[in-house]
Amino acid sequence: MTAPTTATDVNQPSLEHAPPTGRRMSWPVLLLVIAGALALTSIVRLITGANGITNVSQMSTALQLAVPIGLAGLGGLWAERAGVVNIGLEGMMILGTWFGAWAGFQWGPWTGVLVGIIGGCLGGLLHAIVTITFNVNHIVSGVAINILALGATRYLAPLAFEGHQGGSAKQSPPVDSLGHFSIPGLSGWLDSLNDQHWFFVSDIAGLLGGLVTNVSWLTLIAVALIPATWWILWRTPFGLRLRSCGENPIAAESLGVNVYKYKYLAVIISGGLAGLGGVFLSIVANPFYLEGQTSGRGYIGLAAMIFGNWMPGGLAIGAGLFGYTDSLNLRGGSANVHALLLLGALLLVAGAIWLVIRKKYVKAAITFVVGALVFAWYAGTNEVPNQVVSATPYVVTLVVLALSAQRLRMPKADGMQYRKGQGK
Repeated sequence: MTAPTTATDVNQPSLEHAPPTGRRMSWPVLLLVIAGALALTSIVRLITGANGITNVSQMSTALQLAVPIGLAGLGGLWAERAGVVNIGLEGMMILGTWFGAWAGFQWGPWTGVLVGIIGGCLGGLLHAIVTITFNVNHIVSGVAINILALGATRYLAPLAFEGHQGGSAKQSPPVDSLGHFSIPGLSGWLDSLNDQHWFFVSDIAGLLGGLVTNVSWLTLIAVALIPATWWILWRTPFGLRLRSCGENPIAAESLGVNVYKYKYLAVIISGGLAGLGGVFLSIVANPFYLEGQTSGRGYIGLAAMIFGNWMPGGLAIGAGLFGYTDSLNLRGGSANVHALLLLGALLLVAGAIWLVIRKKYVKAAITFVVGALVFAWYAGTNEVPNQVVSATPYVVTLVVLALSAQRLRMPKADGMQYRKGQGK
């Protein structure tokens, strides 16, 4: 996106609805790529016999694990589209877990959701004050908020939870469930179709079945926030002004945009979304607060945002990928990860062929060698160590970011210090 050039541009979003220019996949191409990846996964499933990699239970668990990552990523997207780097997402998620469980076990789960969002917003407000008003380095502020949130919740937990039934210095009393639902008829039919283990068809049934089976109401809200974010940021005057602050705040100010206000709003919303991700962990994923339960998901959410090129749709795909790999820890981990070694080898070989077509021979050779080594690992073993299973989500995060780094385009003024009137 380029900064608006006239006051009319700022007030009328119809003049700039499109996302930032650059090389992006069209929807038909993206759907074709996804279908191809799913077909390749189906082939691997048939070869290895690891039916668990695409069954309904695996996909349902993956969706549940992807939601907090996606919410943290959405929080990062709101902040960085306004030009503020938010490394403090992890701390804001921690605040969401604690505040959500604290209010939830006393006044009910939906009250816990609201209070958890407010807790995340408080973290966002603090980050906004430090970075926007006082111009402190964004990375330093974010790290400080992560440390502060961890220390504050560790101090408050014994005071709030000890003495209550089921509570302790590191764990809250249980919170009532928000409720789950499955779509009658469709859920059972997809589960039965998935159990047939047919090529491609059963894998699609497993994917769709995971989206309609045992789904939390908060999951629906989280999924709806993805298109809502896109619509607000790319289809409204508010979103245009906010994004202009992340591209060229000096030009935005010259056109009458209150840059400080939009940055503050974006970072507070960012904290609220990260807090909602924390609420999901302490009310839906587990019905209680537990010290350390975020497990770095705020950082993985930030990685999902970068993988998605600061766009909601790409972020959702990244969150789904990381949620899926994380779910391998819970369901058939060793056997499934071993089967995915073959999938990784095939993808790397396909990538090498694509690089040869584009005449990037050195990169193609390196990619092919790595693919051959992964295949040798698969062929020479029957399972992978549990330590590899636990590290898989983080390894995938690093690999995906490394492979996608060349196509990334962050907002031009992201992380830059800004003072009101500095363009005069």
